[in-house]
Amino acid sequence: MVDGLQSREQPDRLVTEEPMEIRVQGPGQAAAPVTVTMRTPGHDFELAVGFCISEHVVERSEDVASVAYCLRGDAPQEYNVVTVTTRTPVDLEAHRRNFVSNASCGLCGKTTLDQVEAACPVVTSGLRVPASALTAMPAALRSGQAVFDATGGVHASGCFTPGADLRVVREDVGRHNAIDKVIGWAALAGALPLSDTVCIVSGRVSFEIVQKAAMAGIPVVGAVSAPSSLAVQTADRLGVTVVGFLRGERFNVYSHTERVEVGA
Repeated sequence: MVDGLQSREQPDRLVTEEPMEIRVQGPGQAAAPVTVTMRTPGHDFELAVGFCISEHVVERSEDVASVAYCLRGDAPQEYNVVTVTTRTPVDLEAHRRNFVSNASCGLCGKTTLDQVEAACPVVTSGLRVPASALTAMPAALRSGQAVFDATGGVHASGCFTPGADLRVVREDVGRHNAIDKVIGWAALAGALPLSDTVCIVSGRVSFEIVQKAAMAGIPVVGAVSAPSSLAVQTADRLGVTVVGFLRGERFNVYSHTERVEVGA
């Protein structure tokens, strides 16, 4: 560690980053890999289910029959391979990704925005959120970031009620993984769609964050940082309210402003 003109050796805690392969197995189908993502271990089942739902591999949470780590005969479980078993057949060729996605994966292999929007339902929630509740959410999210406190190296996504009550927070080295974990949590709890929910993310709002929120029915996405231009364009078309620069008592609303109650 270097502090001014002085230096010293000391241990440091680093966030864990490991690959995880997600496989899907439908009735009468062999388990087949869909993607490999670099993630922070923890809530792996939520991540796998959330990914399958937010990427439209699985149509509904009810279609998920089970989720488990991979077993090969008498060999130990493979904790970096998760299989999602579905109740209905899955067209794996239509969804398989032939690359490793990472924490800044951008469009993640999608060739056009139209392909994404064709799979995403427009969010029609009539949710209204008081401005005072929105400004309270980043601090509440930050208070739940135990891994960030220890390492300073992860993103977070939190699910809030319109009154700013924190329902769940998930952390991961990948911002898209963090929101997939939240979606997977909701799916496994039978709480989808999240049409009465505000999602707050710790970094910026990317195109993929908006796309995943829309797939989960989340009507409001907020962040302490900025959204991208494509994120705002997509949010406007998919019915998602995007709030950026949530800092102190100030913020910007970039799309579907009718959901934010100013002065409340």
